[in-house]
Amino acid sequence: MSFERVASERYDTIPDIPEPVEHGHLFGHSNEAEDLAHAYRAGKFHHALVLSGPRGIGKATLAFRLAYHILAHPDPASASERLTEVDTGSTLFRLMAQGAHPSLIHLTRPVAERGSGFKSAVTVDEVRRVGRFLSMTSHDGGYRVVIVDAADDMNRNAANALLKSLEEPPPRTLFVLIVHSIGRMLPTIRSRCQLVKLKPLDQHDIVRALRAISPGTDSSDSLIQRAGGSVRDALLMTHFGGLDIADAVDAMMSASRFDVAAAYRIADAVGGRDATVQFQLFNEHVASIAEARARSFGEAGEVETAARLAADWASIRQQMRDTDTYNLDKRQHVVSLLGSLCGAR
Repeated sequence: MSFERVASERYDTIPDIPEPVEHGHLFGHSNEAEDLAHAYRAGKFHHALVLSGPRGIGKATLAFRLAYHILAHPDPASASERLTEVDTGSTLFRLMAQGAHPSLIHLTRPVAERGSGFKSAVTVDEVRRVGRFLSMTSHDGGYRVVIVDAADDMNRNAANALLKSLEEPPPRTLFVLIVHSIGRMLPTIRSRCQLVKLKPLDQHDIVRALRAISPGTDSSDSLIQRAGGSVRDALLMTHFGGLDIADAVDAMMSASRFDVAAAYRIADAVGGRDATVQFQLFNEHVASIAEARARSFGEAGEVETAARLAADWASIRQQMRDTDTYNLDKRQHVVSLLGSLCGAR
């Protein structure tokens, strides 16, 4: 079912699926949401929050829901003890969705200067918008909210620029940093923030979220299990063949030897000009395999193996960024990654 998009498209926008700022649905994370509402009402709000956890579990949704609550109640003492339900017909909701609210700024990967698409990182020019934003007086004397999505997408210069704002934050300012991989953040940024760890959604909440955001989407047990607690992954698997891509990659990983022909079949399926989302799905699945391997050995106490696999994971991430940044051959990228992953077993 299609809808009329109000928010600007982002690098990770899913066609016909509302952005987190375009809907009022928050499923799961009830304890974290309640703690944040209590802290705001009590005047004990930390000036910077890190919402961390896997992609697609509702971090951005919680960030915008919190922003809505704060902007709806400029005086913390008058705020409710639970996050305010979103009124999708309100002026506040409309301004937030349009990116036009004077007390909210949302930083993400900017549009590329040449050609189509988006840059591969949150740039320093994007972060410099924060300084101009904070130099203006709040229109109602309430909080100003800065959402960085995702903070681990910042390049080094952008991270250093943000650090300056975090070191000397103006009064009644809240930074919300959305982070998929906490290990990629600068320690100096992390130390200045309150960490809020969000867990993957359970099966019940994923089904509820899918029905609310994309009615009619497949919510079979096999899909929910494969999604691993991520609504985004469930949507991508349903609408863009992500389930088939994951199955094909997993089959290669379980084979006794590297199947070159199978690797090129996957490359043909995800490396075409019109397969941008499928290519992203492939990259995310491969990265998740490498990350899970490193984590499992680390939890088992095999530090050296975990460190080697973590280095492999970082190398895979860098190869993905290089392919995107320099417009390298996607088919060769796919075959090379699969070969590296199979060789690292």
